[in-house]
Amino acid sequence: MAARMALRLLSLLVVGVALLESCFGASSHSMKYFYTGISEPSQGLPHFVTLGYVDDQLFSYYDSNSQRMEPRVSWMEKVGKEDPKYWDRNTQRERDSEEWFRENLENLRNRYNQSEGLHIIQVMYGCELRRDRSKGGFIRYGYEGRTFITFDKETLTWVAPDPQAQITQRKWDALQGMNQGWKTYLEEICIEWLEKYLSYGNETLLRRETPKVTVSSRTEVEDGMETHICQVHGFYPREIDASWTRDGEVWEEDTLHEPVAPNADGTYHYWISVKIDPKERDRYRCHVDHDSLQEPLDLELKEPTNSKSIPWLIIGCVVAALVLVGAIAGILLVFLKKRQDGYKATPTSDKGSNSSGQGSNQTV
Repeated sequence: MAARMALRLLSLLVVGVALLESCFGASSHSMKYFYTGISEPSQGLPHFVTLGYVDDQLFSYYDSNSQRMEPRVSWMEKVGKEDPKYWDRNTQRERDSEEWFRENLENLRNRYNQSEGLHIIQVMYGCELRRDRSKGGFIRYGYEGRTFITFDKETLTWVAPDPQAQITQRKWDALQGMNQGWKTYLEEICIEWLEKYLSYGNETLLRRETPKVTVSSRTEVEDGMETHICQVHGFYPREIDASWTRDGEVWEEDTLHEPVAPNADGTYHYWISVKIDPKERDRYRCHVDHDSLQEPLDLELKEPTNSKSIPWLIIGCVVAALVLVGAIAGILLVFLKKRQDGYKATPTSDKGSNSSGQGSNQTV
């Protein structure tokens, strides 16, 4: 059962990453919450877990074993000093959320005509504040690793992909007060708390780390073409503009990109490669722009130092895969450490008010 649960959780994490990427593109700062409830945990695993993130930093955590919301970064201690009831208030809210998860796991199991056993329900919601001060936000519910229902804050309606979820869609679309509360939370309250947390954690969250850029190259034995790899290391924040240019214009032909990935020290790394005709080497540059740079960097290409067919791209792909596996494994360990049966329908995470809590007792 433990192995089966681990596989299910791993698949959910992969789905969660995909869902999250679809919700947020490149943004300056974001705040996100992840709720997970499991119907049949084993070996002391919690039924219910809540994780709170500012940007990529886990700042708050709750599970049904500890029954207590706790800070995960030192700067969150400032919140308790400023608001002594903050942790008690949010702890009680999470305990209430557990009951919602228990009830709705059973409701969905019956609705899908499923037998007892391992079933998982999740919620993700959050907001972002972009560089141009525009705002974004999302709410997404999942069941068994698939999207169950999502919120369209512009139309104050819910979007459901299958007939079972459409039952909930019709029910929640009729609750205009709840839906308006969600919109207010995503566009106002969530942003206010994001800005507050950024002020608390400004030394880490608002810091600037300059990228270190190197260009390596090799000659392809088969066809004499050259492969150049631009590696960008140690930068923060995450957003970066890195590309190959030819004659000053962005060049995407015969290029490969590694997704931006975290380093152990909280910074990020990224690489891009391009395959070119050696005769046109002088036309290409590795262009890098980042908030920490006074001016963008444009690195020239150099002639390969040898003609060995060193599989740099393969190595790069392996490294990227190991980083991804390590990240997923790390999250999986967190999830395996922290889970119990429950789930929350409304986001009142950091607020002193219940502005968006009007739907917290609304069943699916």
